[in-house]
Amino acid sequence: VQLQASGGGLVQSGGSLRLSCAASGRTFSGYVLAWFRRAPGKERELVGRITWSGDKTYYADSVKGRFTISRDNAKNTVYLQMNSLKPEDTGVYYCAAKPYLLAVYNYWGQGTQVTVSS
Repeated sequence: VQLQASGGGLVQSGGSLRLSCAASGRTFSGYVLAWFRRAPGKERELVGRITWSGDKTYYADSVKGRFTISRDNAKNTVYLQMNSLKPEDTGVYYCAAKPYLLAVYNYWGQGTQVTVSS
């Protein structure tokens, strides 16, 4: 299984970025796909997640209303649309996957750096 994250970059405060996570190696029916981030000097945190069926989403309070997770089953890709970016959104963003009933994420992609300048 491979998760390939892309789309990070440098953006000014208030700007937007869209991250992509291309998944391959298995079918992801019954899985949850998530985005995590690790800000400098902080622990990794869950940003949001979506079921592969798309019927359930969750967002951290810090990004609710600004970030949107979506997926394209035909492309086996999950997206994180980030709007109204703030400097505190800066960090390395990772995509991850797990079976719905599993407590831990057992598949991880490499990170993509997001830097928001003030």
